[in-house]
Amino acid sequence: MLAWFKKKKKTKESVSEEQPEYSDEIAADSDAEADDGSLADDTAAVAAGPEQAPEPALHGAGDDAPAEARTKILPGTPAAAPKKNKSLFARLQAGLSKTRTSLVYRLDTLFLGKKEIDQELFDDLEEILITADLGVGTVQELLDEVRIEVKRSALKDPRKLKAVLSDKIRGYLLEQEKSAEPVIPESGPLVIMVVGVNGVGKTTSIGKMAAKFVRAGSSVLLVAGDTFRAAAIDQLKIWAERCGVEVVAQKPGSDPSSVVFDAIELGKARNYDVILIDTAGRLHTQVNLMEELKKIKRVIGKKLEGAPHEVMLVLDATTGQNGISQARMFNDAVGVTGLTLTKLDGTAKGGIVVNICRQLNIPVRFIGIGEQVDDLRDFDANEFIDALFKQSSDEAAGS
Repeated sequence: MLAWFKKKKKTKESVSEEQPEYSDEIAADSDAEADDGSLADDTAAVAAGPEQAPEPALHGAGDDAPAEARTKILPGTPAAAPKKNKSLFARLQAGLSKTRTSLVYRLDTLFLGKKEIDQELFDDLEEILITADLGVGTVQELLDEVRIEVKRSALKDPRKLKAVLSDKIRGYLLEQEKSAEPVIPESGPLVIMVVGVNGVGKTTSIGKMAAKFVRAGSSVLLVAGDTFRAAAIDQLKIWAERCGVEVVAQKPGSDPSSVVFDAIELGKARNYDVILIDTAGRLHTQVNLMEELKKIKRVIGKKLEGAPHEVMLVLDATTGQNGISQARMFNDAVGVTGLTLTKLDGTAKGGIVVNICRQLNIPVRFIGIGEQVDDLRDFDANEFIDALFKQSSDEAAGS
């Protein structure tokens, strides 16, 4: 997604090509209460105009912010850049190691022990693919296409099936990637509304997205729309401090739509490039809370025509097929336009990436493969498939 945004926005001249690395670890949610002295009272209704609405609490603001609303937070001192012993591609392979073990190594073992392509092989192949969480429907479609390919090319060597499978899966992902390019506004801020259930790494993903946009030379405004948990506001402030960006927040329990209203007003006035809006985590089955999300989206659209430009659903890859039902419910409620899949390094079922794209027709924008800031990666179908199916340098050295 970041690549598409950079096509529309010019990199600021003041940002050097070599950006500092940020801390590898981000503090976990804190139970400490937010400082009421740094937060504005939530006394205005959503419908109130900027004259009636209170000044938003702007953390990390510049000296031009109103004195009564400003809490001065100096940008955090970035941690020393870690020594990069691995290339970015090697790190992606390492992050997908559990899925590689579950899928690719098992495929290699299966094909190595077979001398012909028969029904028994397809039965074993089906089991391996389903175990990797590609989903029953996607697996059946994939195997049907593979059978046609085998007949058409008179393919007899089972070991060549691996290349056929990887090409078919690559095609699925590329098809979705090309058909659902993100909407990038010609002018004004890019507004990304981030949604998801509790515990998927939503707020952390927002912080990592902010770091990516900052390194690309964009000005970023974070919005603490999760007002139900003081810890969520605190966590977003930590990210803002470490990335050197600003965050708009009000005290816990405030109307989240009011926070968003003020933030969009500020973002337009100060010509921010990107506005990232955090929302409260909720179960996809909680009807009242889903209605709150709809309200937030309506407020954004009224305040800035065409926004939100992206409704980003964050899913925990380790939940497997449950992520499909989550995505469907959120999509029905607010029209999900992009996905961020976290914790891919913690699951052997990375095939969920393929299944979600195929079943829901929603593109994956980012994938999380580790704890470091750079481990939230722009999703690239070719890179993803190569990382899964190609032999790593360590494997080549050991062979």
